[in-house]
Amino acid sequence: MSEIEVGYQKLVTSQREFFRTGKTKQVEFRIQALRKLQSEIKNREVEIMEALKKDLNKSSFESYMTEIGMVLDEIRHCIAHVPKWAKPKSVRTPLAQFPSKSFTISEPYGVVLIMSPWNYPFQLCIEPLIGAIAAGNCAVLKPSAYAAETSKVINTLIRACFPKEYVTVIEGGRKENQGLLATEFDYIFFTGGVEVGRLVMEAAAKFLTPVSLELGGKSPCIIDKSADINLAAKRVAFGKYLNAGQTCVAPDYVFVQKEVEEEFLKKLGMWIHKFFGEEPLKNENLPKIINEHHYHRLLSLLEGEDIIIGGKGQDNIRKIEPTVLKRVSTDANVMKEEIFGPILPVLTYQKIEEVIEYVTAHPKPLACYLFTTNVQIEKKILKHISFGGGCVNDTIIHLATPYMGFGGVGSSGMGSYHGFESFRTFSHSKSIVKKANWLDLPMRYHPYTEKNLKMIRKFLK
Repeated sequence: MSEIEVGYQKLVTSQREFFRTGKTKQVEFRIQALRKLQSEIKNREVEIMEALKKDLNKSSFESYMTEIGMVLDEIRHCIAHVPKWAKPKSVRTPLAQFPSKSFTISEPYGVVLIMSPWNYPFQLCIEPLIGAIAAGNCAVLKPSAYAAETSKVINTLIRACFPKEYVTVIEGGRKENQGLLATEFDYIFFTGGVEVGRLVMEAAAKFLTPVSLELGGKSPCIIDKSADINLAAKRVAFGKYLNAGQTCVAPDYVFVQKEVEEEFLKKLGMWIHKFFGEEPLKNENLPKIINEHHYHRLLSLLEGEDIIIGGKGQDNIRKIEPTVLKRVSTDANVMKEEIFGPILPVLTYQKIEEVIEYVTAHPKPLACYLFTTNVQIEKKILKHISFGGGCVNDTIIHLATPYMGFGGVGSSGMGSYHGFESFRTFSHSKSIVKKANWLDLPMRYHPYTEKNLKMIRKFLK
């Protein structure tokens, strides 16, 4: 066992000891912890924005809208609802168990590990933590080393809020990740790529640790001829180029009905120009690509493609223009992997069945977007295509709510969070039957008789 693994085991042991005190199971303790976190985030808003600017060149507007604001809204929602969520829930009791009552109790798992990615480094680290705290757990946070400045701010923030035996942050890269995954936790929540997700699940299996995997995939966007094409183009441009396309639920590619292709492309170009100006690379609010590797990977995807909008990069600042590709083959490299950047391939179709056949022949996506005013088309897509979540006549916004769960399906992930779903993810639902003593029906006991069997058949059928 390495020195780093020994250190993490000691850390987890100290958190288990704190958990066994029972403090985190007290609802008021959880609420006070959430209020402390809420207060510190508000106090450090400028620091968080500065870190996001350094890591990804996010504007203060985008930093608040997609990271800080979403986190604060989640905290507010959980503070308001934790008392209700944490109460025992009465459920119906089968007649065969008369006289008794049945109920469930939500209990925290214990010590949880939260591993977050670099693309929304603040939001995707703190949002799951909110659920873990609301459910009554202790937590170890592992921010991404690629977003180093935000990682530092998160570490400082958490230290100001909580003792390390309750919530703590581990900074670092691959070595730290490996050390943490070699340590036994009670639950692991991972957000990131599919390949690393497999490694996380493999490591968790050694300890039979339950996991949530928030992954990604190639999320399709479908433009039906009945759609409001101008509005569709505007909302696709927003969803695709937010954070320079480095969003797990960004539209990865577009299928547009052939009859409206030219109109859609024209409107899309217009909105890109309105959003980012004539020279997007000079736009101070255009986010940058996280590192050199991803920057050059994205540029390589453009080789040999028909670029009709954008396509240029600037190496010294790692920015790539919002880019649109036309006449893309389904065999092209850009269609073989999740793009995770500001590149939008546009394909055409004649009948909706072509789209359904293509999407269902590939791994289930994290998101799917449909623009249409045709109710039958809407019903057909929602019925036949499996995906984590999505929108009709918009993009992205389905994840910005505490009233619905967010998560993937198949290779795009497992598990769900946000609002009550976060509380449920980080809780075990304990089922209890409380039996009365004043009556004890004899039919279940030895010796078994035909008469008792007939009685049981009346109850169990």
